Amino acid sequence: MFGRETQCVDCRESMGLGRGGGLAQRGTLSETGRPDVIAIAMSPGRRHITKPVCEITYGLRREGIQVSVLVLNAGAGVPEDLTGKSIMGYGPKFGLSRVELEQIKRHKLLVLHLGNVDSHVISKTLAFLKFVDIPTVIACQNPIDFEQFAEAGIKTRLVKPRPENIQTEGTVMEIVSGITRGETCSRENLNKIVKYVKTINPLNN
Repeated sequence: MFGRETQCVDCRESMGLGRGGGLAQRGTLSETGRPDVIAIAMSPGRRHITKPVCEITYGLRREGIQVSVLVLNAGAGVPEDLTGKSIMGYGPKFGLSRVELEQIKRHKLLVLHLGNVDSHVISKTLAFLKFVDIPTVIACQNPIDFEQFAEAGIKTRLVKPRPENIQTEGTVMEIVSGITRGETCSRENLNKIVKYVKTINPLNN
């Protein structure tokens, strides 16, 4: 016994695509035995999920936190329509399938890795939390605050949208900025994510 907790991860829902056939690609889910946290990658890199998501997942698992990873089938672009009961993505348009939504709903906490354009971060967060009532940690590149989410009708821990403007079931609990797609996640930001995930109540129940 070396002071580590063994985790069993079902690493493939289906075979990956292209050169990295054995690696995670779009439309794949790596699921842990206990559905505590799910980390979402918008789209894969050339041969694997984006670097920050890999490092965030490793950092959380190292702390004994059970983490599943979902790589969206249509994670690029921005949502075209948020008025329906589900959002399907086609081509360059972002979307969520009913299967993906059900996979996310099985978990207690959501870690969303997003990009560096405010409007994209906000619209994608709205797309998830409109249908999923799960506390969420946002990991993104650009500095963004709770007020910007609240103005779009997204519930947050610190700033509440006007009652008539609430658009989401889920809530943004924490935000960690300065995380760049394809680049190494700093130790400081990784520590922040681990700290936030550990302190959010559903994981302590």
